[in-house]
Amino acid sequence: MLGGSPCANAATASREDPVSRTTGTTPDSRTALRICPLCEATCGLTLTIEDNRVTGARGDRDDVLSQGFICPKGASFGAVDGDQDRLRVPLVRKDGELREASWEEAFDAVAAGLRSVVDAHGPDAVGVVLGNPNVHTMAGALYPPVLLTSLGTHSVFTASTLDQMPKHVSCGLLYGDANAIPVPDLDHTDHLLLIGANPVESNGSLCTAPDFPGKLKALRARGGTLTVIDPRRTRTAKLADRHVAIRPGTDALLLAAMANVLFEEKLVELGDLTPHVQDVDELADAVRDFTPEAASEACDVPAGTIRALARELATAPTAAVYGRIGSCTVPHGTLASWLVDVLNILTGNLDRPGGALFPQAATDRTPRPAGPGRGFALGRWHSRVSRHPEAKGELPLAALAEEIDTATEQGEPIRAVIAVAANPVLSAPDGDRLDKALDSLDFMVSVDPYLNETSRHAHVVLPPPPPSRSAHHDFAFNTLAVRNQVRYTPAAVPLEPGRMAETEILARLTLAATGMHGTDPAAVDTMVIAATLGKSVTEAHSPVHGRDPEELAAQLTGGTGPERRLDMMLRLGPYGEGFGVRPDGLTLEKLLAHPHGIDLGPLGSRLPGPLKTRSGKIELLPGPIADDLPRLRDALRERPTAIVLVGRRHLRSNNSWMHNVPALTGGTNRCTLHIHPEDAEQLGLTDGAAVRVKGAGGEVTAPAEVTDTVRRGVVSLPHGWGHGRAGTRMSHAALDPGVNVNQLLDGSLLDPLSGTAVLNGVPVELAPVH
Repeated sequence: MLGGSPCANAATASREDPVSRTTGTTPDSRTALRICPLCEATCGLTLTIEDNRVTGARGDRDDVLSQGFICPKGASFGAVDGDQDRLRVPLVRKDGELREASWEEAFDAVAAGLRSVVDAHGPDAVGVVLGNPNVHTMAGALYPPVLLTSLGTHSVFTASTLDQMPKHVSCGLLYGDANAIPVPDLDHTDHLLLIGANPVESNGSLCTAPDFPGKLKALRARGGTLTVIDPRRTRTAKLADRHVAIRPGTDALLLAAMANVLFEEKLVELGDLTPHVQDVDELADAVRDFTPEAASEACDVPAGTIRALARELATAPTAAVYGRIGSCTVPHGTLASWLVDVLNILTGNLDRPGGALFPQAATDRTPRPAGPGRGFALGRWHSRVSRHPEAKGELPLAALAEEIDTATEQGEPIRAVIAVAANPVLSAPDGDRLDKALDSLDFMVSVDPYLNETSRHAHVVLPPPPPSRSAHHDFAFNTLAVRNQVRYTPAAVPLEPGRMAETEILARLTLAATGMHGTDPAAVDTMVIAATLGKSVTEAHSPVHGRDPEELAAQLTGGTGPERRLDMMLRLGPYGEGFGVRPDGLTLEKLLAHPHGIDLGPLGSRLPGPLKTRSGKIELLPGPIADDLPRLRDALRERPTAIVLVGRRHLRSNNSWMHNVPALTGGTNRCTLHIHPEDAEQLGLTDGAAVRVKGAGGEVTAPAEVTDTVRRGVVSLPHGWGHGRAGTRMSHAALDPGVNVNQLLDGSLLDPLSGTAVLNGVPVELAPVH
């Protein structure tokens, strides 16, 4: 059932064709709707299109989630879409040079190159690297899982081990499902505590919320409290009632001390969570040593402030703690992520309005009856060289270079790489080493619109079309949205002759990599539909239990395989019509009739539904967490002996994607080293002076930007820069390449539970360049 809110929306929503609206300005001018794929906010856009070229973008005021909000990245959609440096045809390496080729020639080369490696050395000799942009496209969501399953390699690396894997691991251990991530109820909370998060500039992460800044201002306007814990006085911190300038890397210590206060001052109140939680007493014992006084010196936060933070959280009518990349990419990232949820649980704020809630996406699997599940396991296999345990089926991206260039007795090194929307030479530690390792591969194929620092090593480059040429639905981000809704936008502009849809590229890549080269790419979608429906009819809780899968498949609508798969997921999902079981439920046809989306209502309590632990309860002190706590206790005695480095984000950037767009660079979006005035004076640095920054992995030189927005003892360089390598074709980015902050890291520092690279709070040495 769609429920009251969606039906009301359905009664008034426009049914016009979202691709063919005319503006009336010129005969060839029209508008089209498109969900923005440039960050996690997923705002609705109205594009102006002239002669099949995007010439403008504004916020879609009727979008059910974003309601007209737009940021500089969305406003620059046309410039991103029309970048002249985007590759338009495949490139195949011949006689050492990448040359333009036909699609047939490119996929012939892919099939030959990959299968020769698999046949000679096995599937684990093929490494698959998936970059952040995959979660921003339908193709990236639908096809890589099929590729990985069909190929059977354990050598899987993604951007998750550079940002969010600690949250997946902690939620997997707590709730039994690594994708069951609660998000703060921003629109209703009375008290929001942010740690290591700067959503005013990042637009939010693992929390899909268009106009995050507006939601923070609305919180303050209704009398709520905003607390920000961050070593930098970010734009988010400037909005806060309280800004705590913590020492980088000590987030878990501060959060553990807050948990200690809740127990010691008898402020723990589980409320409605009581029947769903176990191990409360064990947790109290586990955090007993983390008193505010013990943590204070390590965190450089007064004990009284730590106690106040805990009391304010416990006594607020409703509250939510939200942590992001600054608290994930540190030595205790998984423990910090776990403690974020622990504080929400101990104050009774998990799974209640105004606290932290589990979203329910329209394409989620059919809800199963509550009860014990299979749980979540770590370390089912290990990396070959350093024996890093897998997490969520992935190995640390920081270990990719050594898995290629180091011989051991533990198995074959990686000899081929499939890189999909990934640029680890810039995004992973020690890009110089990885640069050399990629150059030594027997074969590499890259799916990328640019010839960048990573794809320049490929033997075959397969370029997807610009985003305006692709349909869009957010499979991942709707599972993290602050309001339940569903939206789909068809391609705004038709494919140009000679282009290939990204969905077809990845389908053909899957077939080429798995020995099925030459098969109709539609077979991939047909196979997935048959397998999904075949499993669904055997599940007692499914709305199609006992029915004929072929008869169900015949009911699916959509003009493409991906649309048919979306239709299937909508029908089987929590709001779906269940193939006739719930006639007023969701289908693709209903979604297409509402081009601005369908509102599915506010987030609500869902426990015990999301729990898949073996106990069927929230396991508050999982074994791997308990085993890692002694390492955190040791950190109580640690003190920095040098200046430490942290990263930073900018509203007009998203990793290394956008530095080739003139409208998104320049101004304050520059690759400078932020340094506190007193530290600068001590080193004899003036604003704009060149400063050499040295770390375990190498050194870089950047201009100093003297500012009191960083605390003493901390410097900050943005990530995603370093576009100066030969052989790339990103002309604007090369004009002001900046430096690669990750070259300062040697890849040896990881959070052991999640394999996530330590990118924040790392010691560096500074020296002026005369």
